[in-house]
Amino acid sequence: MAAAATVAAVAGLSGTAALPLDGRVAIVTGASRGIGRAIAAHLSSLGASVVLGYASSAAEADALAAELPRAVAVRADVSDEASVRSLFDAAESAFGCAAPHILVANAGVFDDKYPSLADTTTADFDRTFAVNTRGAFLCLREAANRLPRGGGGRIVAVTTSVVGSLRTGYSAYTASKAAVEAMVRTMAKELKGTRITANCVAPGPTATDMFFAGKSDETVRQTAETNPMERLGEVQDIAPVVGFLCTDAAEWVNGQVIRVNGGYV
Repeated sequence: MAAAATVAAVAGLSGTAALPLDGRVAIVTGASRGIGRAIAAHLSSLGASVVLGYASSAAEADALAAELPRAVAVRADVSDEASVRSLFDAAESAFGCAAPHILVANAGVFDDKYPSLADTTTADFDRTFAVNTRGAFLCLREAANRLPRGGGGRIVAVTTSVVGSLRTGYSAYTASKAAVEAMVRTMAKELKGTRITANCVAPGPTATDMFFAGKSDETVRQTAETNPMERLGEVQDIAPVVGFLCTDAAEWVNGQVIRVNGGYV
């Protein structure tokens, strides 16, 4: 009887349980491909309306927006202040909300030449930090000022487990994402009293175009074999973790860096 009563209470009078993100609006940057695309689709499956931020892959972003029940694709350069503001404005105008509820700062780049720090050009370093660090900063700042107070506000930055493994050839990329982790963990404390949570999800090697770029088949094989799970991650391994952090069930998880990597580090 107790179990039946619990089920009935959860389902409500209609007999259908509400999705955990019903009525909420999420912004996902870097949403046209790879991990960002999977995150956007997963948040949609949880009931969210989604703003798909993208930099250059317009066809992919538009195709995803057409597939999802409530989604709009918005071109945005995350390293530009006005462009970041436009993402938040688009969320409000497209879905009629006072403010978006969720930000997933996922956009990122890295140098697929895998240079040592000694061989990293200033131009490549600046590009990496412009997108990964400045871009995340601008998105995080906008979210801190615009997400609703009092419950449901969620910030998730997608970083990398390379911050833990410190692989050679990734020095600028690792540093750019380590800075994001420091910002997020600090802002979680600064948002005291708002009930907005701020966390990072740090994937390990994941089978995306970004991961495969510039790598030999042998490097890919060795990376998979050395993981305790003996495979690369898949985008479907990452998206549900981000999704959980965006729900009410995760309110007690705040200021954390969650490494999702199969035991890679």
